[in-house]
Order: sequence, then C-alpha cells, then structure tokens
Amino acid sequence: MKTREAAQGAKSTPPVLLAHCFAFPSTAALKQEVALENGATVLNHSMTLVQRMETLLALGNGSDITLRVQTINTDEVKVIQAHTLVLTLQSDVFEELLLNRNTSTLVLREMPDCAAVFDKFVRYLYCGDISVRLDQAIPLHKLASKYHVWSLQQGLTQYMTQHLSSDSPAGHVVGWYQYAIQIGDFVLRDSCLQYLSWNLSSVLQSGEWGSISEELLLSLLQRSDLILQSELELYEALEAWINQNQPASPTVESALRAVRYGMIPPQHLFRLQKQSPLMLKYYESIRDLLYLAFQFHSASPIQLAKYFDVNCSIFTPRNYLSSSWGSPWVINSPTRDDRSFSFQTQLGPSGHDSSKKVTWNALFSPRWLPLSARSTYTELGAMQPTRTDGGRPRIIVTPATSSPDFAGVSFQKTVIVMARQQGKVVVRHVYNFHQSTEESGDFLADADLQRRVSEYLIDSSLYLHIVVKPLYHTLIVARK
Repeated sequence: MKTREAAQGAKSTPPVLLAHCFAFPSTAALKQEVALENGATVLNHSMTLVQRMETLLALGNGSDITLRVQTINTDEVKVIQAHTLVLTLQSDVFEELLLNRNTSTLVLREMPDCAAVFDKFVRYLYCGDISVRLDQAIPLHKLASKYHVWSLQQGLTQYMTQHLSSDSPAGHVVGWYQYAIQIGDFVLRDSCLQYLSWNLSSVLQSGEWGSISEELLLSLLQRSDLILQSELELYEALEAWINQNQPASPTVESALRAVRYGMIPPQHLFRLQKQSPLMLKYYESIRDLLYLAFQFHSASPIQLAKYFDVNCSIFTPRNYLSSSWGSPWVINSPTRDDRSFSFQTQLGPSGHDSSKKVTWNALFSPRWLPLSARSTYTELGAMQPTRTDGGRPRIIVTPATSSPDFAGVSFQKTVIVMARQQGKVVVRHVYNFHQSTEESGDFLADADLQRRVSEYLIDSSLYLHIVVKPLYHTLIVARK
C-alpha cells in the first residue's frame, strides 16, 4: 500500500516498504487457510482493517488528541488528528506523555529532518507499514528510537544494512556510519565500515569520499583488507581529501604515515617526490618512510629482513586488484562441472622482485567430493556417475612450481566474490587463506548456486577475483 507521499513520487531513490513485525498479512481480503485441529477455518479480512485504520487517521474521525509537531528553530507547525488508544498501544513514551497531559493537545518539538517525516511515522503506528527512501532512514530511525517503537527501529536498521550499495546523489554510507557511531549501533557501524573497505575504489571515485570524517579516514588507512586498485590510487585520493577538507597538520601527518609506500613502485615514488604538492609540503614528516621504501625496493628482501622488521604495515599489501597481484575469474554456469584457471603474479612487491613471476593454478569445484566418492571409469572407459549429495563449492589455489626465491616469503590468498545489489556490482564476500592450507574451509558455504537468481551470481555466472599477497618474514640472526 502506498502512502500519499509515495503516490506523489519520490525525489531520487524509489521508496522501500517496511512492514511492522506484527502487521497484517498483505494477502487477499478473504483467505481460507488450512483447517485447524478443531476443524476451524481462518477468514482473513486484515487488509480491510488496515485500510479503515488509514482512513481513520486521514479523516481524523473520532480523534481525541491533537498532535502539534513544532519544527525546532522555525515557525513551522504540523497538526495531526490522532487517537490515544492507537498511540499508547504502540509506544510507551506516548502512553506516558498522554497520561500526564492537561489538554486535548500534545505539543511535540522535533528537529527539521524528523518533523518532515512525522506524519509518515504516525501512519506506521496505524497501518504497520511504511515506505522509506535513503534520505529518510536516519530521521525515521531517530523517531522510532525516541518513542520506543522497537519494531520500526529494528526494521530500519535492517533496511540500512541491506541498502548500503544503493545509488544516491551525495552518498549515504558515510552518513549512516557517523549516525551508527552516535547512537552506539555497532552492527550498523561495522556493516558500513566493511562496505567502505571492500568497495573502496568506487568510494574513492564518488562524491562521498570528500565527506569522510578524520576519524573514519584514519580508521580506513590502518586496514589491510581494503580492496582497491593500488596503493598509489589510495595516496592520490588521500591528497584530494586533504585538499578539500584542509585538516590540521597532525591529522595530515598521521594520514600520510599510514600510507604503505613500500607497495608503491619506485618510479611512482620518484614522481610523487617531485610533483605532489602534499608530499613536497610534508616531506620531512615521512622522509624516514620513503627512505625505507626505497631500501625495500633496491635490496633483496632476504637481506633486508636481516636488519629490518619486514612484518610491519609498510611491507604488508592490501587487497590490490591490479594485474600484478592477481586476476579476475568469471565462471559461467558454475554448477555444471569443475573448472581450472592459471594466472601469474609478481613474486613480491619489492622492486628487486618485480621481474620474477609466480604461476598459480586455481581449481573450482561446485560439488567437491572425497577421492573415494568420485567418478570411476569402467574397462570401456565410460565414466560412471557419482552421487553429489552433500558436496559443496570449493576453491584451491596452489603455485605451479617452487623456487628458491620463495625463501622468506609466504603467500596469503584472497578470493573476492562479487554480486549485484540494488543494480550495482559490489563485493559480497572475501575469503582469506594462507599457503599452508591452500583453500578456504568456508568458501561459499551458504551459497545456493543452483538458483539462477542466486544473490551470489551475476547473470548466472560466478564473478571472482583472486588476489595473492606476498608476506615477508623477518629473519632471526643469532648473536655472536
């Protein structure tokens, strides 16, 4: 059922309907259900009742309370004819306010964003459903929290978690993150932070990047699970953010020192030293990091590990999507059969290893089974079918060859699973596993790849991106 506001048309993002947890079912006016144990049959006229409740609110018939919603710092007043019984049934806050009133008018003072959606909020109390746009989620959540309408509050939190990838003119994830921090909603906060981390490349290109707070910026820069094209892309975006927001020098220095310069090829570092106004201005603050990065690129990692702690963040890759670090892999009709795929990566981020390549073999199986349960061949060479009940998707990534150059290096493998949400391709899952395991034990454990409309598939294909991150180890040298 559409509200009057929804019927007039939303500004940019289509509204989404949230239903009350005990709202009436949206079925036909008359419905016969399975007979109960005593032989009774349910006749369902709940939708007719919802329509009458909406009419009751719209016309104000039998109203015994007038809500005067005053917008703070303005002269704007919104008047709503309501019913004490409905308000007190839905909200203990309204119950207390109405019990203590001396007149038939209840004055409520709300901030402009909340006052703008107050009639929509009251309609939810009568009808149990509500249409929501991205820009209305926070003010409606504020009202639900203020008046203790917990079903609406929980529904809006779920709505925000599920609509992080929706398009909006100015972006909304950063605003929702700041709101989650403000109200202490750690589930929503972590969901926003994960979305920003996993889809950072698209965020860097959006207008939302400039609105990121200093606290959120520094939090993102510390993470190793950021998914983006390269560290150079992150530095250039950081420079744009600093030019736009003009933060204090301590913030700039902290941000610049969180950049992993060892992950930027030396030719780009040279260019930044000469052409980046930000680096020229703050060169003394990061000179030690640049010096260490150039040492890292020029010396053998084995030699460097004898004298420096190479386990620190400057030598730890993030999840880079550039071809030096991995490869995309699109698997059409993934439930059909096993697939294999080979690709190459750079041995390590060090310039010393830039010419050394490692070939990797990836194997995907939609229904992996133990060797004893796999198909067997008859004497005539015909393969006998094997039951696949209980099989699950698995992916294995192994090096095609070994080399003495692998000494002191281990490889963390990351498999990124893409999906389409609200019309946009985003990262849905990230699976990490190390050299010693060769596979992720929970890879697509909850995925239903059989359905063509599976949330894990894009146009019936599985979109993966495999990233291999070389990690160097500090060598312990015995003292003489």
